[in-house]
Amino acid sequence: MAAGLLQAAGRSVVVLEARDRVGGRLFSRRFGDGRLDLGATWFWANEPNVVALVQSEGVAVFAQHLAGDAMFQTDDGVQRMNGNQIDAPSGRVVDGTQTLAERLAGRLAEGTVRLEDPVHSIVPADASLAVTSSSGSREASHVIVAVPPATAIELIDFGGSLPPILEGLAKATPVWMGGYCKVVAHFDRPFWRESGLAGSAFSYTGPMREIHDMSGPEGQPAALFGFVQPHPGQPAPTNDEIVAQLVALFGPEAETPLEVVVQDWRAERYTSPPGADQLNLYQTYGDPRYQEPALDGRLHWASTETATDVPGHIEGALSAATRAVNHILGF
Repeated sequence: MAAGLLQAAGRSVVVLEARDRVGGRLFSRRFGDGRLDLGATWFWANEPNVVALVQSEGVAVFAQHLAGDAMFQTDDGVQRMNGNQIDAPSGRVVDGTQTLAERLAGRLAEGTVRLEDPVHSIVPADASLAVTSSSGSREASHVIVAVPPATAIELIDFGGSLPPILEGLAKATPVWMGGYCKVVAHFDRPFWRESGLAGSAFSYTGPMREIHDMSGPEGQPAALFGFVQPHPGQPAPTNDEIVAQLVALFGPEAETPLEVVVQDWRAERYTSPPGADQLNLYQTYGDPRYQEPALDGRLHWASTETATDVPGHIEGALSAATRAVNHILGF
């Protein structure tokens, strides 16, 4: 988003992407005939940046499945609830939310995005910033850091140039999803709907504490997904543990998923620094010190954690990008 706004304003831009794909925590993987999200899933009607992007790009969307009863699980057993008090109306992207990042990247001039090119250092150099990545060194009048602040501090050498209070803030800011695993269980059909269940559940016993219907449009690909927050140092749940919980909640047909995928965001080097699952000062999100550029006005923060509006959401990332660009362009 930031690169597109800058190019539209006539600025020369390069995007240095550590991964072999764009999107970061927008990560959509193929299941059967469609893609499902292993990262961010939802957007909401009151999020203007996402809605505008979806509309401008003509991205196909559909509504999150809500109909049916939810389930509730405690040490005493499983209880069927009357209605679905867990889910709220929200939007989904037909081919997964990574589509949004792919469309934004597709707007950029050829050669703008450099994949598999992680940044190693950002240090002041006269009237610019010197950026060293795997492909070499370059100087820029402005640098936008579009990764979680704690991740940037862990992986990028700032040469001691950041004010200590800002470096301390960045180290303490939790990484959204940094302490979580996201589980997707793929089935041949959304069988839970046939018995009047919404596919949603809340559990006090786990391993998944929260479960939702992940199915695509018209129920295909059919899937359930859940969030797992292991204790620090605890491994991700096994497929057997996941399936056992799904059987307890949704019945014997859950015993034979086509596939179970556990996306452990704690293990993603370019998302979560070591110890990310122990960061809990969520009041640092949108901190005023992220709203102003550092290093003589040349270093800008633009991850979702730095947004003042719905930090953690896709909307937060887009609004943070816009704020950074406005600083650069002098708005």
